[in-house]
Amino acid sequence: MANYLHNLRRRRAKQLATQYANPHGDQRVAVIGLGRFGSSLANELMRRGWDVLGVDSDPQIVQRLSDDLTHTAAADCTDPEVLRQLGVHEFTSAVVGIGTDIEASILISTNLLEAEVPNIWAKAISRQHGQILERLGVHHVVLPEHEMGERVAHLVTGRMLDFIEFDDDYALVKTVAPEVATGVALGESGVRSKYGVTVVGIKRPGEGFTYATAETVIAKGDVIIVTGKTQAVESFTERD
Repeated sequence: MANYLHNLRRRRAKQLATQYANPHGDQRVAVIGLGRFGSSLANELMRRGWDVLGVDSDPQIVQRLSDDLTHTAAADCTDPEVLRQLGVHEFTSAVVGIGTDIEASILISTNLLEAEVPNIWAKAISRQHGQILERLGVHHVVLPEHEMGERVAHLVTGRMLDFIEFDDDYALVKTVAPEVATGVALGESGVRSKYGVTVVGIKRPGEGFTYATAETVIAKGDVIIVTGKTQAVESFTERD
């Protein structure tokens, strides 16, 4: 179970790294707080070719990651002068990876906002913490533990093989095809009109994933990728 949760964290870090893509084209990012979340994210951004400044108040953590990241610094970013000295105000993206110390999370987020960093992400450990960050004006708030809990719950209680939910109550699900979707071309099955979901991909045993089309006929045992409103997707995957 520990390995499974570790893999989920890594996959979530990759998803978040994709979301941090900057429309300004500046591939510099400051990651403040290098715990499990921050270090995973920083390493994934490095793998994608970003210039990463990793900052933590613990010198031992910084030393451990000094060879992995472009730049590292042991510093207390609750002090706005420290952020200025590090040059974070010149970055177009910054991530506050601190969760357990809510006061530090709020102070650092406030400092980044006052420095007018245009793209700020912050980790929250509870919905209340997240609401405070949103009220401050943080552009993107992430609740990784909460999201992971919801995700695992979906996998445990249903037939889903993977589950990703987006902010607007929209989900992307990997699941074994229910019988109601098999044996007839998707264009004729009425899956979208009957169940409110769209099948976008299919994987047959021993083959790779391919795009699904109106002519695609799903067979028993096929794995499919389905999108739609969360409740509709959940209901669809539970059908026989």
